[in-house]
Amino acid sequence: MATNLVSYVMQFLTPDIVSRIATALGLNRNDAQSGVGAAVPALLAAFGGLADKSGGAQSLVNTIKQQSGVLDNFASMIGGNNQASFIERGSSLLTSLLGTHDQAALTGAVARFSGLGQNKANSLLGMLTPVVMGLIGRQIGARGVDVGSLTSLLASQKEEIAQALPAGMGQVLESSGLSAGIESVRGAAAQAGRAATGQFAQYAARPTGTANARGPRGSTSGAWNWAYWAIPLLVLGGLLQFLFGPAPHRQERLTQQAPAPEATAPGQNVVVGGVDVKNTLGDSIADMRASLQSITDVDSAKGALPKLEAAKNQIEKVSSLAGQLTPDQRKIVAAVVAPAMPTIDRLSDKVLEMPGVGDVLRPTIDPMKTKLAELAGRPSTVGAGSR
Repeated sequence: MATNLVSYVMQFLTPDIVSRIATALGLNRNDAQSGVGAAVPALLAAFGGLADKSGGAQSLVNTIKQQSGVLDNFASMIGGNNQASFIERGSSLLTSLLGTHDQAALTGAVARFSGLGQNKANSLLGMLTPVVMGLIGRQIGARGVDVGSLTSLLASQKEEIAQALPAGMGQVLESSGLSAGIESVRGAAAQAGRAATGQFAQYAARPTGTANARGPRGSTSGAWNWAYWAIPLLVLGGLLQFLFGPAPHRQERLTQQAPAPEATAPGQNVVVGGVDVKNTLGDSIADMRASLQSITDVDSAKGALPKLEAAKNQIEKVSSLAGQLTPDQRKIVAAVVAPAMPTIDRLSDKVLEMPGVGDVLRPTIDPMKTKLAELAGRPSTVGAGSR
């Protein structure tokens, strides 16, 4: 099985196919890329939620089995005479699986977090639904698609799907009942990591007594307490690093797509001077990330510039309000920005190294990174070079 189902789907949707989708739907390439980046993990999250419902997995299996030939013909369908019927068929498949209400909720979430609007998002989902199903079937492969293989695959991918969703989208899907605990998985793991770190520090700091203090079996009491707690906590720390830290098996594509996690207190809004600081930052960072991902040369850099400028303006607006934030509000803002900075740094370093792109984008990107670093409470990486 694929180590990353989201990346597996995104690899099929090559830049050429995304460009064709953009032309077919009347979008610019950047918007099409943002739409695809939101729609693919959203569909997988919705399918995971459906598979957890009574009878849902079997309905999904039956539909996936009907998509075996769609992948070979997809490229020719885009922009072809049968495009409208292909989209309509995909939309009907999605409605038959999710129901009208949930299909509308999914479309609304993709429209909101990609910026495409309801009609374009609906068309994009109709276009991608058969493709995502076909690729799930292809990934399961020779064993054949059945309830067991499908639920196993989707369950194993919850964390990967959550990381690929645009910032805040997982909460929207979960609150609508569309996803199967996507945000809960990430939140529980993060909480476990914090608990393990705190517990390890507590026992590491505990006095061990005199060097000759002995336990009931003659062993050194302090050393025994240390080993008793340190070994399982180190094992847990290694597991969390495997799941959430950089690892060779995670492809660069996923790393670039990983959205900025929500603040640790997602229900707390930060509104200053009439500006929803937390959501403005989350949206701006998502736009910045999507724009950087779309850049391959000078022309695409020029195409991405308007969205980057808009994100820069929003970030500067938030930065101008930073002096009015309380200490607790600063922590919430930092929790939104700080996790996104490594990805932003990698993406920006990569595009600025492209011939001619730095001249186009550096005047916009460098000030944004400086402001974001200030909001995250960390040193700026502007001028530091590639990581």
